[in-house]
Amino acid sequence: MQTLIEAFAAKADLAHLALLMWALGASALAMAAMRELSRAVRRFDDFVREIARFNALFGDEK
Repeated sequence: MQTLIEAFAAKADLAHLALLMWALGASALAMAAMRELSRAVRRFDDFVREIARFNALFGDEK
């Protein structure tokens, strides 16, 4: 990573380095958010399935 920073600094292209670092950080945060969202959807689906199973077992009795 140090050689990459030195290469950018030698060409005085620090704005591109900053933009690259921002893009990598934003992409990492987006991936983490999508991973957490998929986990939440999976947990909600499990919950709905359990409610449906509960209703199938005890819903017809009155």
